[in-house]
Parts: sequence; structure tokens; C-alpha cells
Amino acid sequence: MRYIALLRGINVSSQKRVKMADLKEIFESLGFEDVRTYVQSGNVIFDYERIDTEKLASYIENKISQIFGLSINIIIRTKEELEDIVNNNPFVAEANIETDKLHVIFLLDVPDPKVTSLLDIKKDKNEEFKIVCREVYLYCPNGYGRTKLNNAIFERKLHTTATTRNWKTTNKLLELSK
Repeated sequence: MRYIALLRGINVSSQKRVKMADLKEIFESLGFEDVRTYVQSGNVIFDYERIDTEKLASYIENKISQIFGLSINIIIRTKEELEDIVNNNPFVAEANIETDKLHVIFLLDVPDPKVTSLLDIKKDKNEEFKIVCREVYLYCPNGYGRTKLNNAIFERKLHTTATTRNWKTTNKLLELSK
């Protein structure tokens, strides 16, 4: 089965530095096959037997902690899940949407519907977000660096771990996983 591991918070500024070549070696040492990385933000595509993705993430997190002494959260999606995520982006078909302003926040858990129905997050004009299953689709016309709709606010409000990828990266990960 093909998996995509999204590591949270590595190689951001000067914190939690991990070389992609070293990360690839770790994944291969765990018995994963056809391991590939994409950009420095911690994206790894690999093949492994069918297994619960939370157990798989924990297995990888423990190995990274042993090797680097870092506590890193990992969110895993299967190739099929990533395909659904890309195909079901509610903003892509809307008029006047700039795809370079789209992002996906990958959540570890499906948020509680009661929490999402009462979600109160201040956003700037023209910004939008939609929560679908374990993803938050974002449209940030002023840029992700300027929005309050960031990873941290959704983690805090939805009580889960999350990591964000821009739309280009999300699509490239799908392409590489095929």
C-alpha cells in the first residue's frame, strides 16, 4: 500500500532540522519500500503493508525520536485518501479562485461536529475555509503568511494535531504517489 507521511514542523526556520536524505534512510531502515521525499518540509512517500495509519505514524515518530531526539508529529494519508482530498477541494471549481492561494490543513482526527458547528475563527475579507472530514481547505487571497487561519488556530480550536501544505505541494504529492 502507498502512504504519504506529512511531518509537522520540521525545517521551519532553524528549528527541528532534518535532512531529507537522512529521513529517507530512516524510512528505509524501518522496512518501507520505494521511499521518496519531496521538498524540505517533510513529505515522504513510501510503500508498506496495509496497517492502521496511527500505528504507522507512531512507529515512525518513535524512530525519529531515537535517531534525532526530536518530538515530531506525523500525519499519514494513503494514496487513495490523498486522491479524494485533491478531487474534493470545494474551492477549485469556484470562479475567481487563485489556486496558488489554496492550502490544505491535514488533521490527525475528524473534529467533533459540535465543535465545528460552533467554530468561531476571525478571518480577513475574502478568506474562506471549509472542513471536510479530516481536512481543512483554505483559501487565503492575501497569502498564507498573513492569515490568522493558520495551522495553530485550527489545532487549538479543533483539539487535534495538524499540518499544512499548499495546493501545489498537495497535488505534487499525489502525482508522485502514482
